[in-house]
Amino acid sequence: MMISLKSTKRVLPPGNSSPTEVRNGSSRLLYGLSAFISIGALLFGYDQGVMGVIVADSRWLHLMQPRNSWVTGAVVSLYDIGCFIGAFSTGFLSDSLGRERLISFATIIFTIGAIIQAASFSVAQMAVGRVILGYGVGACAAGVPLYLSEIAPAKLRGRLIGIEQMVLNFGEMVAFWANYGLSYLSSNDWWRIPIAIQILPAIILGVGCFFLVMPSPRWLAMQDRRDEAYEALIRLHGTDQAIIEMDMLNQTLDAEKLQGSKSWADMFKSPYVRLTFLAMMLQSFQQITGTNSILYYTPTLFKKGGISDVHMANLATGGVGIVLFVTSFVPIFYFDRLGRRTWLKIGTVGMMCAMIGITVLQWHAEKFPGSKGNYVIVAFPYLFYVCFNISWGVAAWVYPSEIFSNNMRAKGNALGTCANWISCYIVAQISPVVVDAINWGLYIIYAGICCLAYLFVQFMLVETKGVSLEEMSLRFGLEVAEDMEDDNDKPNVEMNEIKP
Repeated sequence: MMISLKSTKRVLPPGNSSPTEVRNGSSRLLYGLSAFISIGALLFGYDQGVMGVIVADSRWLHLMQPRNSWVTGAVVSLYDIGCFIGAFSTGFLSDSLGRERLISFATIIFTIGAIIQAASFSVAQMAVGRVILGYGVGACAAGVPLYLSEIAPAKLRGRLIGIEQMVLNFGEMVAFWANYGLSYLSSNDWWRIPIAIQILPAIILGVGCFFLVMPSPRWLAMQDRRDEAYEALIRLHGTDQAIIEMDMLNQTLDAEKLQGSKSWADMFKSPYVRLTFLAMMLQSFQQITGTNSILYYTPTLFKKGGISDVHMANLATGGVGIVLFVTSFVPIFYFDRLGRRTWLKIGTVGMMCAMIGITVLQWHAEKFPGSKGNYVIVAFPYLFYVCFNISWGVAAWVYPSEIFSNNMRAKGNALGTCANWISCYIVAQISPVVVDAINWGLYIIYAGICCLAYLFVQFMLVETKGVSLEEMSLRFGLEVAEDMEDDNDKPNVEMNEIKP
């Protein structure tokens, strides 16, 4: 299957064009590809939002009859295991098949998992479907930003992955409101509908990636199809920019050939381990600062904050999805203006304040149950997600997909995404236990982790705004390190002192 799936789609100049003709890049093609590929993020967001309500529904519980709440939680969290495996597999499949064909393959696995879940009559069936579908989601979660980073101009990488984040949030919002509406159906099998709905966009994405989507120019160049890579860059960025980018890409690829291919072990050796560490820590902090802990347990959070009306708590939870979607437009227009580090620091401070606010309001609800002031707690999860969406929601996917060289990018991005899913799984398992033990003390812990995340950004991240993919090694000082390590007789590289 791998051989038949490998991208063989040719990227050739128009028949009536001259080799010396200066052509303009197509913004319509660039943004069209970005929006279409981001359907992979729609699948990610939709499935992330769809299962929480289903596993809490009495009709689903009556049919599946899980032995205890641990089994119910396992059905949800096994998905993270599948996501981890899917993300890891992109480290080699995206290099061998092609970026867009990897996504096409992922949608096949995703569809199989969705069908198994929608047709399930037992917890075991549902668990198998969750793992299989998780593989598809994990592969898409890693593959989509990888493709986008390789087609984007340096000045627009944040914007294109901002589009992906917007589509992901749209999927989460649709999932909640679809569940909310369909749960009013009298049928005991209502939950099969929202699970089955996601099959359609998966098929559309898979077919489109296989037959229509252009291969990444960086992948084409790595396959020694450099004339096609040049044509792809012309279509996306125009002739003038394509000449500059192709010259840099040729130099980079020639240097990488002299170094040889990079193994998984090389990702943890000097000097590359620094990049691997940054990618994995950034993705881990995205999760352990509390985003999914709030998302999964928002109704419980509101209840402990004094909102006893179930209908009101559910509506307030649905409002989180709307806030996520609306604020996701901010990075599309502004993320590339301020830079990764600035947005991360702004967002982290806001997230920390939100966690402190949740702590104070839950403490207040314990002391003063029934107080109207307890309803203020609704504002703080909203504040958290506004700040998260403009910072970690985008930066954690942009950074790992842009900092590695061509021959390491797929593996480095895969390792970063794997760290995200490991952290997500750990948070999902630990959060309920910690809440039972120390109640609102969990949010004090999250506030402390936000402080650590701020220090990580301040002292360890290097700013990458506006830096081309081929210049990243120079930006991080890796070209000098490689020269010293290999003892090559290359010309000296003069560099300004690199500052974060």
